[in-house]
Amino acid sequence: MSKVIVTAANEAQRAAWLGGSLPEVERVRPGLWSIPVPIPINPLRYVLVYALEVPDGVVIIDAGWNTEEAYGALVAGLATAGYEITDVKAVLVTHIHPDHYGLAGRIREASGAWIGLHPADARIVHDRYDESAIDSLVQRERSLLVRCGVPDMTAQELAGASVMLRQFVTMATPDRLIEDGDRLDLPGWDLRAMWTPGHSPGHLCFVEPERRLLFSGDHVLARITSMVAVHPQSAANPLADYLDALRAVGKLDVEEVLPAHEYRFLELAKRVDYVIGHHEERLAEVQRVVADGDGSTCWDIATRLTWSRGWEEIPAHMRRAANNETLAHLVWLEQRDMVTRVPGEPDLWYAPSA
Repeated sequence: MSKVIVTAANEAQRAAWLGGSLPEVERVRPGLWSIPVPIPINPLRYVLVYALEVPDGVVIIDAGWNTEEAYGALVAGLATAGYEITDVKAVLVTHIHPDHYGLAGRIREASGAWIGLHPADARIVHDRYDESAIDSLVQRERSLLVRCGVPDMTAQELAGASVMLRQFVTMATPDRLIEDGDRLDLPGWDLRAMWTPGHSPGHLCFVEPERRLLFSGDHVLARITSMVAVHPQSAANPLADYLDALRAVGKLDVEEVLPAHEYRFLELAKRVDYVIGHHEERLAEVQRVVADGDGSTCWDIATRLTWSRGWEEIPAHMRRAANNETLAHLVWLEQRDMVTRVPGEPDLWYAPSA
């Protein structure tokens, strides 16, 4: 499908993204700041942390990776807005990926801020980031990859590909659980939580209906589509969850979307329609590839799909993501009887019997 370009809310921020530079700290609206926090070794380059002014300080949405560079950028950004790190009263985490959750614990240590997270992500924090649980999670990932048809040696390598990311996270149990529909008690703000699972089990967006703003985290971005994958900590059918949440978000009456990456944009419904269409095309492609084979593994199907580059050019750790995204599409099709799985090591996928 043709690429849909939504209108940037700030052309300078969009230009910075396209030009490979860090955007400026920006006063978006009275009482609201956007602070870019660098991400190391990552094509996304930065996460946009939003600071909401409250009478006794600021509340921030997301935090950034736990590196000195990121922490320094956050401190400097808050200073531009007239605050210090000790003025942070709460960290509202959209989801537990390192670029959103990594600095939350350090910020709490510096300021006494409370950390808020959805229960579905809170349940998996320990297994993902506690040193004592890492080996178990890696072995669960390896077992999944083997069932997908990944060769043993490759499966072992790919299963541990994300372990190094743990160094960018300060392990921090959330102080408060934020449920779908919760209204956050923030003076001067009518901020409401919206559970939007898929990219992570407990991904949250935050809606400000009076100002017609949506803080979208990674759920919906201006140009790229969020990764939705089956993995040991995912829901059973994360793509179904994601598409349902997208449709719900697309009905919101908002003027501006404030995502965690790239740049702020307008025309939410237009962007949501595009992302849903993208997944519909991908589902159709996966179904065609399955039909062309006579019992294919998920790994084999992934190698035959269209990617932004040739399969051999995709770095090893990104192949795991590609495999697990492919599995999410296969599971969606399976639950609608559009493909059939024969369990085993590996699982084999077929077109449904006539």
